[in-house]
Amino acid sequence: MGKRGRARRRRTHPALIGGVVAVVVGGAGFAAYSMYGTAADEDTTAGGTAKTLKAGPVTAAEVLATADGFLTAWQAGNAAKAAAYTDDTVAAQTALTGFRKNAHIDDVTLTRGEASGAAMTFKVSGTVSYKGRSKPLAYDSRLTVVRRAPHGKPLVGWQPSVLHPDLKQGDTLVTGEAGDPPVKAVDRDGAELTEADYPSLGTVLDGLREKYGKKAGGTAGIELRVVRGGSADASRKDDGSGTNEEGDDETPDKTLLTLSDGTPGTVKTTLSATVQAAAEREVGERKRASIVVMKPSTGEILAAANSSHGFNTALQGSLAPGSTMKIVTASMLLEKDLASIDKPHPCPKYASYGGWKFQNVEKFEIKNGTFRSSFAASCNTAFITQAEKLDDDDLTRQAQQVFGLGLNNWSIGVSSFDGAVPVQSNAQMAASLLGQGGVRMNPLNVASVISTAKTGVFRQPYLVPPEVDGRTLATAARKLDASAQTQLHALLNYTATSGSAAEAMAGVGSDIGGKTGSAEVDGQTEPNGWFTAWRGDLAAAAVVQQGGRGGKSAGPLVAAVLKAGS
Repeated sequence: MGKRGRARRRRTHPALIGGVVAVVVGGAGFAAYSMYGTAADEDTTAGGTAKTLKAGPVTAAEVLATADGFLTAWQAGNAAKAAAYTDDTVAAQTALTGFRKNAHIDDVTLTRGEASGAAMTFKVSGTVSYKGRSKPLAYDSRLTVVRRAPHGKPLVGWQPSVLHPDLKQGDTLVTGEAGDPPVKAVDRDGAELTEADYPSLGTVLDGLREKYGKKAGGTAGIELRVVRGGSADASRKDDGSGTNEEGDDETPDKTLLTLSDGTPGTVKTTLSATVQAAAEREVGERKRASIVVMKPSTGEILAAANSSHGFNTALQGSLAPGSTMKIVTASMLLEKDLASIDKPHPCPKYASYGGWKFQNVEKFEIKNGTFRSSFAASCNTAFITQAEKLDDDDLTRQAQQVFGLGLNNWSIGVSSFDGAVPVQSNAQMAASLLGQGGVRMNPLNVASVISTAKTGVFRQPYLVPPEVDGRTLATAARKLDASAQTQLHALLNYTATSGSAAEAMAGVGSDIGGKTGSAEVDGQTEPNGWFTAWRGDLAAAAVVQQGGRGGKSAGPLVAAVLKAGS
């Protein structure tokens, strides 16, 4: 019995090192497993009586024992046993089996790190081998131990990210010939754009490869990659229409390790290496900042950058744009003769509509003011007072017909979200006038809005020239009324020179216009700060999440990039 037990422990518990503690055969490591049992065991003691399991949060000892049991079984290649330590045995076993069978990762060593409450970090190292080619692989991951009813056992809370931090629900790890050949992306002047030089472009470059890899003339290499859920392989088509959900199936597949290089094809973009570098530098100095820069005269995107390099908020984000939406709302009021730039316009401390009471920041009011003064000061109530004169779908039609928003038909060359301005009623309709309610945008959308305001014509933004693949760009149903456009242009210029955007835009230039914004978000102590502006034939929009007032947070970011882009 003793020899048999020792042999079994040697087979199922290979070396697993965490700090200075080695979980090996026998000794304290095995005693921990005996004390708590394995997740595959029945809830009985050796004598057959029911165990009394703890309730409440998992203890440090339970976290250690559960993590060690799971990691030891995974390292030994026993997917079924490792999965039994999780709260989703089917999904975990499938993923752990695929780790070796589909990703071709062997010689696995798992090194336990430090525990923090119920969480445990660990390091993964192994070798990826495919058709005679091998490369080492190493990365950090994390697991969390939870207590599950009804039995109360401590188990690893299974998430795909336990296997690899880049995995989301439905994703798989695959090693083999890449579905898409690599691409060499170049800027408008032919300079190569790499993730190493421009970290924010990681998802953009992945998207370019996915859409244009087969068209650009390259040949595929051999890679370990994350294949996103909803696709059979990395050749899934991306039409660039975008969605409004972070981490959805519009996220391109991701290469984790290259065993052999393919031959890249070249994809020309509209990006400017100079402007992109400035955008990267500025967002890098801020937390959760995103910016897009474009040319109003053509729609060409010159830069798109994010502080965080996982999800591309600049192009795919879905956030309330706050008072930057007042550009669209003002254009509608001007066209309907509900406002005129230098005519008197009410800006009281409070205004009510649909059962909600709206107010201005710090409850300011403008007595005997004009629409120019109200717009420049970003007076909320100046817009709410007009809500009773509007139909529920007026703002939606203005956004779609003039600014090209919310039709899901943009094709910029990679995935994007085209904005959403849904028809709403009562208080929510009034909130939409201020860029709250159900209105959702990202810096790409807001940069497009101010570009349309500057020129009077919607030109769909694009990152890859349409002649590269013969696609048709989206258009708007009509131009902005000439009188309204002249007044809107003047309002934005006045705001940038004498209004809420003036401090940030000081010294940027003479041909300028701008608008500030902030958007309240449930659960945040500070609003998201927005700022959009043009300088000559450059337009930019930025958001700093939880940044506070837009003029202070996002304004300096936009101004700095506009200056650098001259």
